[in-house]
Amino acid sequence: VQLQASGGGLVQAGGSLRLSCVASGRTFSMLGLVWFRQAPGKEREVVAGINRSGASQYYVDSVKGRFTISRDNAKNTVYLQMNSLKPEDTAVYYCAADRNGNSYAAPEHAYDYWGQGTQVTVSS
Repeated sequence: VQLQASGGGLVQAGGSLRLSCVASGRTFSMLGLVWFRQAPGKEREVVAGINRSGASQYYVDSVKGRFTISRDNAKNTVYLQMNSLKPEDTAVYYCAADRNGNSYAAPEHAYDYWGQGTQVTVSS
């Protein structure tokens, strides 16, 4: 499975962006999917995750109510809709996948596949 993330960019505080991550391969519907981010000088953190069916999601407290993760299994794509962006959301955002579908809120060692990262910069 290969993951390709896109959708990052520069936006003013209060603005919105939608990240996309397209996966190759036929097993997309079996994957647990997650978005991480890493800001300069900080550790990588889980931002949001979604289970295989899409029925369960996880959000880190700092993005609850502002970010929404979703998946379209027909398009092999997971999305991260980011609204009301803040300067502290500035980071490189990565999508990752767990091939067993069990992890969508776990630390980074739980994931088997990673995308290349997309930069999100929020100006004040």
